[in-house]
Amino acid sequence: GLTVISGETGAGKSLLVDALGLLSGLRADSGVVRHGADRAELVADFTLDDAPLAAAWLRENELDETGDGDAPVCQIRRVIRADGGSRAWVNGRPVTLGQLGDLATRLVEIHGQHEHQALMAKSSQLDLLDAYARNDGVREPVARAAREWSALLRERETLFAQGDVSDRIGWLEHQHAELERETLDPEALSKLTADHRRHAHAAGLIAACETAFARIGGDEGPSLTRTLQQVRGELQRVAEHESRLRDVDALLDNAAIQIDEALSLLDRVRDDLDLDPAAFEQIESKIGRLHELARKHRVAPEQLAATRDGIAEELEQLRGAGVRLEKLDVEIDTARKTWRKSADALSQSRRDAAKSLSAKTTELIGELGMGGGRFDVAIETVEDDRPDPQGGERIEFMVAANPGQPARPLRKVASGGELSRISLAIEVAAFGLDAVPTMVFDEVDSGIGGAVAEIVGQKLRALGGSRQVLCVTHLAQVAAQGHA
Repeated sequence: GLTVISGETGAGKSLLVDALGLLSGLRADSGVVRHGADRAELVADFTLDDAPLAAAWLRENELDETGDGDAPVCQIRRVIRADGGSRAWVNGRPVTLGQLGDLATRLVEIHGQHEHQALMAKSSQLDLLDAYARNDGVREPVARAAREWSALLRERETLFAQGDVSDRIGWLEHQHAELERETLDPEALSKLTADHRRHAHAAGLIAACETAFARIGGDEGPSLTRTLQQVRGELQRVAEHESRLRDVDALLDNAAIQIDEALSLLDRVRDDLDLDPAAFEQIESKIGRLHELARKHRVAPEQLAATRDGIAEELEQLRGAGVRLEKLDVEIDTARKTWRKSADALSQSRRDAAKSLSAKTTELIGELGMGGGRFDVAIETVEDDRPDPQGGERIEFMVAANPGQPARPLRKVASGGELSRISLAIEVAAFGLDAVPTMVFDEVDSGIGGAVAEIVGQKLRALGGSRQVLCVTHLAQVAAQGHA
């Protein structure tokens, strides 16, 4: 819909535009703070049902929120202090002015006598022309082919920068052979450490096992096994007088079984232990080699396997560098041809759309009180043959405000009123095809009246059919067209 902000001169009609400009990241000074106040605070709330690009930006920057019914919303808040400092928040989280500007270009487009005008930027003009031509399906293959070409070129430059790699291959082969001679998997390292510990303490382990075996089940002297058997015999003789002693006997029987198993295991452990100085020396030597390799490669012993695999991978890449370079030349040439084919199709679509948009906008400029004015889309072919994600040309909107004048870039049109009406004509001709959901026109009717003012109002109302349009005006003919 079209919302009109009207009133007599000095009533404050343009404050809305000033506020939106500041919320869009424009630099502010302390002059915007009311005299006697500590700060000025501005807040704007946006629903994002018709702003998918803004919703996506919020998600990417982890600033997204949902309102009632899980619909995405966006609140922008900015505080400007009397000392000139300022802070900004999006959905309650602090952001930089740069982030504020990025978000605002996806939410609001301001046309008028203000510096924040997205349509003045060449990139926005190109986006609008592509939207008018419905080039989404044509533009993506161009960008994709350019990215692929750039990636292949970087790979080739990296390989070339390596120079003669034969010396490095020889050095890596020597290092890889050293590591390959060792068993470096985690299980083997763990077993090696355990074997080393066991051999290092073999004498103490043997003595402990023999002492334990003698005390538990030794044939000479008192033993735990014989003591347990005696206790069970004594209890069994009197158990008929107390039934609970049978439960005690059952528990002691289980204990005897466990002790027998413990003795059996002790015996096996003792048999496995051996004082073998040669074996211990061999293990010590192996551990010493591993620690030496770890120091050499500046990693922990547990990371040697990963180091070995990394060297093997680099060796494979270096050995295949020559073959890869030959393939890269072919792939780079193929990517360039693919880009050229897609870029030519995009160029033709843009040229056709530029003629149509120029004719429509020129006609509308005449209807909006600038008879004899002319609008052109200047297309300049990029001479550089390097594939560009945006295509093979650059465009700029050119305007001649009066008959006989040469066309000049839109961003250099002097009159704010003319600039607003030209912007309106472009938007109406493209009929809101750009993705920005809210458009603000400030004093778009400056210097006009009568029937032309009524046409301006009608065009704004038509644009309001597909976008939220806010218009600051002092003309009744424009205000009468407002929905609100």
